[in-house]
Amino acid sequence: MIAGRDTEDTTVILVHGLYMHGLVMVALKHMLGGCGFRCRSFSYPSLRKSVPENAERLSRYLQAIDAPVVHFVCHSLGGLVVRAMLSRSPWERPGRILTLGTPHLGCHVAKRLGSNPASAWMVGNSLVHGLDGDVAPWPKAREVATIAGDKPVGLGRLVPGLAKPNDGTVALAETDLGPDYPRAVLPVSHSSMLLSRRVGEYACAYLKTGHFPG
Repeated sequence: MIAGRDTEDTTVILVHGLYMHGLVMVALKHMLGGCGFRCRSFSYPSLRKSVPENAERLSRYLQAIDAPVVHFVCHSLGGLVVRAMLSRSPWERPGRILTLGTPHLGCHVAKRLGSNPASAWMVGNSLVHGLDGDVAPWPKAREVATIAGDKPVGLGRLVPGLAKPNDGTVALAETDLGPDYPRAVLPVSHSSMLLSRRVGEYACAYLKTGHFPG
């Protein structure tokens, strides 16, 4: 447990999702900064490289981080990159992990797109050992929580078979790690959660206490 550590001893690593760059995390970075956290954004080529390859890139990036406590806040695919990194590297520094809209059980939309040669480019190399759900389990010693959205706004709704409720890209059921992992469901879409003040408040509370508000 890491409750009670001062934010001055802590760095938060922000990890973006598919198609994106670390710059998309700027609003969340600002909100977490308002809570006293120092934040750094990790960018990676989400289409060109596989999840295991990007996990290795993250492992190398972390070598330059000297904070005694390192939290991770990850959007969508970013949660799978962190998950793969922890299963493949000797990283042992304490810290909590918060995933936002991460399809921990695999992403139906990505699998449908990846199965069609005409649309496979839309998921690139992120499908195998990533968005297909074939990712190593979270290390048992890690504190991991999820914020999921149930506002169905997004192009994923155009892909047949996306289960309800969903955030417009990821089905709510795909974000569920089970009863041992806290999960909050908020009225946000897959993309808008990165701009949501309420998501920021929940993120700050979780990183500081290990619990969501209320």
